[in-house]
Parts: sequence; structure tokens; C-alpha cells
Amino acid sequence: MYLEELFIIIGTVVFIYIYRNYKGDNVGKYILGQVQSMYDRFSPYSFKVVREKTKQLGQEYTVRQYTIQVTLFAGFASVVSYLYFYNLIISVIYALVAVGFVPYLTYLRCKKTYSEFLFEQIQVYTSNTIMEFATTQSFVKAIEGVANSGILEDPVLSDVRQMINMSYDNGTIDEALDYMSKLYPYYIVKNMHQLFLQITKEGAQNSADSLENMQLDIDMLVENVYRDRIERATFHKSFLQFGIMLYLLIMIVQYLLGRETYLVLLERWYIQLLMHGVLVINTYFLIKGEKYYYENVGAE
Repeated sequence: MYLEELFIIIGTVVFIYIYRNYKGDNVGKYILGQVQSMYDRFSPYSFKVVREKTKQLGQEYTVRQYTIQVTLFAGFASVVSYLYFYNLIISVIYALVAVGFVPYLTYLRCKKTYSEFLFEQIQVYTSNTIMEFATTQSFVKAIEGVANSGILEDPVLSDVRQMINMSYDNGTIDEALDYMSKLYPYYIVKNMHQLFLQITKEGAQNSADSLENMQLDIDMLVENVYRDRIERATFHKSFLQFGIMLYLLIMIVQYLLGRETYLVLLERWYIQLLMHGVLVINTYFLIKGEKYYYENVGAE
């Protein structure tokens, strides 16, 4: 019990020190700023690009939203772990561990946002290239028209311009198509490039039907993707509710056994180990589910 009181005193002293030294600023903003600074220093360059694009799209969390997320994670973890162990120190440790998952979830969320953005850009690129080709009957002129139309954004816009330069430098579109197909391995990109390569090699006669069928395939894919996103969002809510209920099953166990009996059992080391195992397995289940939801965005 003395250890718990000592832990509370140390935490209070640290908070007072931070508050007194940064009383002109919001303490929460200061703490989040320090965490963000460390995270930016060690996070991969690719993620920095992804997060910057997320900010440009207006889908990055504000300081207030991150504060709420941290508070909810810490509060839920501390309450649940206390119901399992009735130990303040263990509750604080679990709260800190829960807060430690926030950067990882931010990483997954930003990747999901960026993946959806890229897919939308690829859909715009393929659809408009087909429409431009119907007028110009030239693949290079078609992608030039798409690049100059202002409907594409980086990084896709820069890569399309690179395709144009490669086509003029080499005198053929082969290398440019291969470059874009490897960079964006969506099957609609590969199929469209293969079609344009075939048209270029064999001539543009009677290509209207093939292009129309390709456009229909793209439209059908886009419709399926957006339907999938709606269904996945609905399932995600149910999944989180189920995951939270798994944590709270300990309340049913205590109700059936009686709180006093549960506390007696909790004094045995293997019961405590079992309870830690339950928390870890439930957390692993939730994190795996979140990873699947954010990474498999149903692009194709």
C-alpha cells in the first residue's frame, strides 16, 4: 500500500513541476508536443509523407482530439485493469501501455487515409486517361491532358509527368507504362496499360468497345469499393463493442463467485498470471482487428 501512495506522490510532484514551469502554456499541449517531437524524430520518412498528406486532406486529429483519445485509452485501461487486480500500480502501468498504442493507431489511420486517397487518384487517372484517349487517339497526349487538367494531386501527378518525360525520351510508352504499373500495382492500372500497349502496337482501329468495357470495369470497381467501406465501417463498430464487452466479462465472473471469493483467488500468483493473460489476449485480438480494418481498405 505504501508503494501505491509513493507512486501517487511522485506523479503529483512531476505534474506540479511541469505545470509551474509551463504555466503560460496548456500543459496538455506541452506534453503532446513533446511526444510528437520525439515521434517525428524517429518515425519513418515514408510515414511523415503519409501524415503530411493526411493533414492536407483535413483528416488529421487536432490536439483536442488526441487529448480525448489519450484520456479515453488511459481511463478505460485503468478502470478495467483495476477491476481485474484491484491494484493501483498495475492500473497505472496498464494505462501507460494503453496510451502507448496511440501512435501505432495514428500510423494505421493515416495509412488508411493515404491508401484511400491514392485509390481515388488512380481512379481519376484511369477514367480520365480513357476519356482523353477517345479524343486524342494518343496515349501520351491523353496523359498530358490529364496532367494539365488540374484534377490530379501529388504524388500521382508527379509520377504521370515522369511517364510523359520517359515516353518522349524513349520514343515509346513501354517503359513509362511499366514504371507506373510497378509504382501503383492496382489491377485497373495494369489492365488499362496493357490495353493501351496493345492498341499502340496493333493500331487504334476498333478500340472504342475495349475502352468502354475498361471504363465499365473501373466504374464497377469503384462502386464495390465504396460499398465495401460502408459495410466495413458498420462491422468495425460492432467489432469494437464486442471487444470491449470481452474485457468486462470479469464483472460477470466476480458476480458469480462473489467479490470476496475473487479477491482470495487473486492472491494466488497463477490466478494473477491468468488474468494478465486474459487482458493481453483481448488486447491482441482488438489490435489485430484494428490493423485489419485500417490496412485492408478494400481497394481491390
